[in-house]
Amino acid sequence: MESLGEFDEVVHEPSPEFVESTNVQAFMDEYDIAGYDELIARTTGDVEGVEASGIDWFWDTMPEYLGIDFYEPYDAVRDDSAERNSASNRMQSSDSGGPQFTEWYPGGEINVAHNTLDRHAAADSETRNKVACLWEGEPGEVRRVTYHDLYQQANRVANALVERGIEEGDTVGLYMPMVPEVISILYGCFKVGAIAVPIFSGFGIDATATRIADAECEVLFTGDGFYRRGNEVRLKEAADDAIEQADHVEHTIVYERFGPVADTGTPMSERGETWAEAVETRSPEFETRQLDSSAESMLLYSSGTTGKPKGIVHTHAGVGMQCAKEIYFGFDHKPADRFFWVSDIGWMMGPWTLIGNHTFGGTVVMYEGAPDHPAPDRFWETIERHGVTVFGISPTAIRALRKQGDEWVDGHNLSSLRLLGSTGEPWDPESWLWFYENVGGGEAPIMNISGGTEICGCFLMPMPNQPLKPCTLGGPGLGMAVDVVDSEGESVADAHERGFLVCRDSCPSMTKSLWSGDERYIEEYWSSFTEPPMWDHGDWAQKDPDGFWFLHGRADDALNVAGRKVGPAEVEGALIEHDAVNQAAAVGVPDDTTGTAVVTYVVLEDAEEPSDALREQLRGQVGEELGKPFGPREVLFVDEFPKTQSGKIVRRAISAAYQGEDLGDMSSIENPGALEGIEAAR
Repeated sequence: MESLGEFDEVVHEPSPEFVESTNVQAFMDEYDIAGYDELIARTTGDVEGVEASGIDWFWDTMPEYLGIDFYEPYDAVRDDSAERNSASNRMQSSDSGGPQFTEWYPGGEINVAHNTLDRHAAADSETRNKVACLWEGEPGEVRRVTYHDLYQQANRVANALVERGIEEGDTVGLYMPMVPEVISILYGCFKVGAIAVPIFSGFGIDATATRIADAECEVLFTGDGFYRRGNEVRLKEAADDAIEQADHVEHTIVYERFGPVADTGTPMSERGETWAEAVETRSPEFETRQLDSSAESMLLYSSGTTGKPKGIVHTHAGVGMQCAKEIYFGFDHKPADRFFWVSDIGWMMGPWTLIGNHTFGGTVVMYEGAPDHPAPDRFWETIERHGVTVFGISPTAIRALRKQGDEWVDGHNLSSLRLLGSTGEPWDPESWLWFYENVGGGEAPIMNISGGTEICGCFLMPMPNQPLKPCTLGGPGLGMAVDVVDSEGESVADAHERGFLVCRDSCPSMTKSLWSGDERYIEEYWSSFTEPPMWDHGDWAQKDPDGFWFLHGRADDALNVAGRKVGPAEVEGALIEHDAVNQAAAVGVPDDTTGTAVVTYVVLEDAEEPSDALREQLRGQVGEELGKPFGPREVLFVDEFPKTQSGKIVRRAISAAYQGEDLGDMSSIENPGALEGIEAAR
């Protein structure tokens, strides 16, 4: 393993008192589990042989141990031999057995909304008047939404959906600002059995339209906009253009963040219905529907290397169990916690935060705006003001805030913090230590987690009773049979070699397939290693001699910008739409702030000439269509791209040439001279 030098040492050692206070230690004590290695073995089975009984035992204990309610008990913890459950008519059935098509908790009936909301808002519940969401807008206003408030609002959403003809299995889009209403929309969808489709509010028109069209959303919730660095960012106009392009949405419901919609002379039927009209006038009573364990709950999108976003299908039992397990054990949920994770509802971490914490009647802190407005200490002020106990953020954001100087943190009392969290991309040791020492006071452990949209959870995550090295991800999550293998599928974890991160078995929240069907699902995740079948997650991973796991970035072409993924083909497609562009190639390169930055190369039409003005046009076009985070750092002009005989652009060669790295084997390239142009353009 590459040494971290002075950072290759344990820097966090939890005190015996802290260890004894953790939920995971209580679980270990109850089941006579002696230490961490035994814990992982007991909850995952022997990784090399994978004893199904270990995984089955763990996931069978979780409903009762975590207090998760089923309306009807399940018949078995799982069935991986039966024909694939195909509750949605969008899914293709399959006769295949094995971990690829595991049905979890068959025979059971459940609803996420009951576990996250209804039971906590019951008249006899101690959490009825507890704050479920503590929201702060960028201008400074604060709202405290109780479980009872949220329950009534979610019921109104459910009634509004039913009135618009939404039934179980129908899709509903959430292109929303981060306001408390987004929680009631998510839970309202769950209540009626609709499939929620969260869409990142920073996406441009094309990226939004692609997801609406693929999901075939019949209803879209959006907002007039939100505040960002003191400015009004308009959302409704982009939603209108995306709806027109997607041509599926029948009803648009608009939350008015900026106040009542101005009279523009346009009929409301064309502008959409306001939240006040469509939702607030509905009944606050609704009977949450009892759904099959495998009923779809969410459709989350993740970009792949082929360009077309992948629709990740999640179930009620799956996301409910996984999110709750991770918040309870990995983030050591306590009743008094105030949990603040910086995320948009359109990314996995948004629903994950809500479902996981609300399962236990917890309080989620939600913030609308930028981390540096009006000053770089906005997050530190928020933590101090609201007594945040658990704070999660991306390494990119920490790198940016660290550049502002220690003085912005030093003036704030952050002693309320018990745990820190991070995800989305690899850390650098200096930034990890800055976060640990300056924000966590050298006491709060960093729960650095990694999994993905595909499992709405984590393959790797430390436990709070573990020691930590800088940048480590601890080890396998509980109930997650992960391993590191070489290109032949042989385990290299205990040899401490770098290899592919794989999962040797299923877990309840693993996507039941892709929205487009089983064929792409198998190709994307199960085609790399087939004997035995293993889930290939596309990350480079390594376990060091002391048992600490680390990640080394993506092994595929997906561009991971500040923890948000976009397919190269999506960026290239946005560039090619410009009349001056004939071909385009996008690659990811290291960046000190965002972890990865997008660099693009462009081949122009014959009549066009390179210019700085054109370069700015192209950069702006990508940002407008896909969202500003994906705007390329550089737009470079070349005459041709290195390609294979079949015409495929060899992105790895472009990336290596840009970074001045060894090109390796270029035998597959038909026109190696093109690389000289790539290097010259830089």
